[in-house]
Amino acid sequence: MRLKCVVLDDESLARDVLIGYLDRLDFVSSVRQFGNAAEAITYLENHEADVLFLDIEMPGMNGIDFLKALSHPPITVFTTAYRNYAFEGFELGVIDFLLKPIAYPRFVQAVDKIRDFLALKDQNANLENGPTEMLPESIVVKSGVQRIKLNFDDVTHIQGLKDYAIIYTTTGKIVIKGSIKAMQDIFPKNQFIRVHKSFIVAVSKVNRIERNRLLISGNQIPIGRNFKEEVAQMIVGR
Repeated sequence: MRLKCVVLDDESLARDVLIGYLDRLDFVSSVRQFGNAAEAITYLENHEADVLFLDIEMPGMNGIDFLKALSHPPITVFTTAYRNYAFEGFELGVIDFLLKPIAYPRFVQAVDKIRDFLALKDQNANLENGPTEMLPESIVVKSGVQRIKLNFDDVTHIQGLKDYAIIYTTTGKIVIKGSIKAMQDIFPKNQFIRVHKSFIVAVSKVNRIERNRLLISGNQIPIGRNFKEEVAQMIVGR
């Protein structure tokens, strides 16, 4: 899997850091860098890109407005010095959020997440949720010629990403075609709760709550403003 990457940041030093990191990876086929949003939009509307590393605080047009302006945005990773933007980023379907200064191990973690998503996406997995497929404790996932039983007790959380859902389990993850709303309708409501526009969590797998986020096995899950009351009732009150 060869990745075409775009880096947009108004600070040249920040661009240099990311480009240096990308140069270390033998599966990156090309890197284009931009210091302003106008040039980057023109490029992305006329060229294919797999991954966009996008700064948020930029003069003229910030990263959030930039992402909204793209008709077909690539997989996006926000890069910023401001932690509070993570919530807005996930609502726009970004796959990860890197806080500056970005350490190389954390950068590699984000890239691995992207590669996993693309590889699993290509498997074209789907949930079989017909009357004969749905069991009280599990659901069947069809991937190619394989049919895999997915136990609800093994699922820790689900992330919506554009038209796909990443289902995280205790042993790995599965990417399936379908919205986060579709997942909410399928997974049992007495075990799972929607905590954000882009996230569903297994109530029993929540380790703790810290202000506006949940922690599940080292993963930080944002709590959306519109979901705080229900989260408090179901998770804090359990």
